[in-house]
Amino acid sequence: MSEEQRFYVPQGGPPQQGINPDPRIYAQMGEDNIYKMLEDFYLELEKSSIRSLFPPDMVAASQRSAAFFVYILGGPPLYQQQYGSPRMRQRHLSFAIDENARQVWLECFKAILRDADKKYHFPMEYMDGFWRFLEQFSAWMVNTK
Repeated sequence: MSEEQRFYVPQGGPPQQGINPDPRIYAQMGEDNIYKMLEDFYLELEKSSIRSLFPPDMVAASQRSAAFFVYILGGPPLYQQQYGSPRMRQRHLSFAIDENARQVWLECFKAILRDADKKYHFPMEYMDGFWRFLEQFSAWMVNTK
């Protein structure tokens, strides 16, 4: 992308402090279940209309994302240890992410979260907070009008 191009910046700016999901999610799920949940999510994305936004190896991509989610959900900073500072918006600027792509991404996550308590030991009492995080996080990734 040229320097002259300007990216769309969502109203409200980045997610506010305190938006991270409850850290007790990690305590109940554990690392393996988070990795499994993200792998299933990426396999769902693989079937979606936004597949082209992702690398060829969806399992490897899911592992990178899972490392980020381990930390967000209350675990160790695996992503930072392996890849450096998350800077997620900056890392996603090379992809044209519009509101439609965001909605597809959220729908794929919603599909994976059905029965998440049974599939991944997700503590359902924290689902509302987790979903708020996903909504705000994904809104901040939108960079194209």
